[in-house]
Amino acid sequence: MGCSQSAAYHGKEVGGLSFGKMRSFIYITSNTPTTDAQGFTTKDETIIASTRAYKEERHGNESWKNRAAFSTATDLFRFRKIPNLTITPAMGIICSDERYNILNVEDVRSRGMYVEVLASLVQPSGGSHGKSICKTTR
Repeated sequence: MGCSQSAAYHGKEVGGLSFGKMRSFIYITSNTPTTDAQGFTTKDETIIASTRAYKEERHGNESWKNRAAFSTATDLFRFRKIPNLTITPAMGIICSDERYNILNVEDVRSRGMYVEVLASLVQPSGGSHGKSICKTTR
């Protein structure tokens, strides 16, 4: 095992991803449908985890061309795997006052240390975005 592989194995770096590149704070949410007394169904958004993540917006480089199957993805998030939590496409992400639908979830290099999520930005139908609960550090 080489030096870079050893560093990646011990959680210090994975494919150039280090803790210093994880500048965005994200919230992982679960949307659960609830029915009120009159029979109307609404989705309650519950924050189930918060973490720092690397965020990359979609642009025309080679790596995004290779993701053609996920052409609706607008952003990529990479973050450390959260113990006892399985991220699924049924969940969502909140970051920088914006909401994202999760399209695809992958284990980076199949080591169980980092998770890569392809997500699409949810465009509001009108009105305000609501209160900001997510910040990015610079």
